[in-house]
Amino acid sequence: MQARNTAQGPAEQPTTELDARYSSALNPRPGAEDVTATEWARAQRQLETAEIFWVSTVRADGRLHVTPVIAAWHDGALYFSTGPGEQKAKNLAHDGHCALTTGGNSLTEGLDLVVEGTAEPLADPAVLEEVITAFETKYGAHITSPEGTFHGISDAFRTGDAALFAVAPATAYGFGRDNGVYTHTRWTF
Repeated sequence: MQARNTAQGPAEQPTTELDARYSSALNPRPGAEDVTATEWARAQRQLETAEIFWVSTVRADGRLHVTPVIAAWHDGALYFSTGPGEQKAKNLAHDGHCALTTGGNSLTEGLDLVVEGTAEPLADPAVLEEVITAFETKYGAHITSPEGTFHGISDAFRTGDAALFAVAPATAYGFGRDNGVYTHTRWTF
């Protein structure tokens, strides 16, 4: 499925489905009688606040490449960056399909998210400034302070020294855990 054109505005509300095969609905426990799909609004809030994402891309020879990135949710898409010569940039030039993953590592609580889509280079200068603002707002001093880990990245976005990609979800998955109640939700856009 083709990712939506980020110039069109926010993505529509997705179709939401609970997959009982991987949810407590299949093997109910006390308190799991009303297992329901995770609402997209909850997933979107987590996409807005998660600090680290793992981006998975495919090399030209078919091997996977997975690496951590920072990302900002803006106007219905996740934005992440890479240097033009980095492996993920080379992979995306060959095949734009990718997945961004975030979540926790607890067995009993949390929500893990996988967003699948096609990474599209960001070229619109007006949207670029909006995305820079989203990164600066989200990561604060990490980007805006001279001592910040990613200080200077905003200027690198503007000059093209760091490439920005937009991934509008085609499909997303949520794997929820709440005190022994497990949910597997699929959102289709």
